[in-house]
Amino acid sequence: MTKPSPFKWFKTSPEIIRLAVMLYVRFPLSLRNVEDLLHERG
Repeated sequence: MTKPSPFKWFKTSPEIIRLAVMLYVRFPLSLRNVEDLLHERG
């Protein structure tokens, strides 16, 4: 049996959510900095 996706309630793709979390955890950035980086990336 497959596990349900933990991202099913979000409109954003799971890849973008994973990238944002990875940036937020890995580097000493604020959430605003992560938003800016994702916006620059497209």
